[in-house]
Amino acid sequence: MSTLTLQTIHDVPVLIYAAEDGQTIADERDVLDLIGNASYQGAQWVVIPAERLDEQFFQLRTRVAGEIVQKFVNYRMGLVVLGDISPHTAASSALQDFVRECNRGRQTWFLTDLDELQQRLKN
Repeated sequence: MSTLTLQTIHDVPVLIYAAEDGQTIADERDVLDLIGNASYQGAQWVVIPAERLDEQFFQLRTRVAGEIVQKFVNYRMGLVVLGDISPHTAASSALQDFVRECNRGRQTWFLTDLDELQQRLKN
């Protein structure tokens, strides 16, 4: 399977990264590469499997999540963290709040699967 796939979901170009191959996304430099690649391919959203994110992303005190989300905001690109992050949210009420707030907006979503993304993009 390819490391990434460009799909159109409800007329929205979405770049979807595979869970099983590719480097761990750990910092701003990694994210800038993702955003650059997505922009080049014409994507409006980038889907990153949760297992591709460094563990520090899920520890808000490290500020990694905030820095990554902010890069996507700055470049006007949507971000979807895809997969089950319940072990992380169960361990952190601050992360629960962050996820809930992100999911209320139109910029960053934490979703469990591609079906949920299709529903979100339909609206």
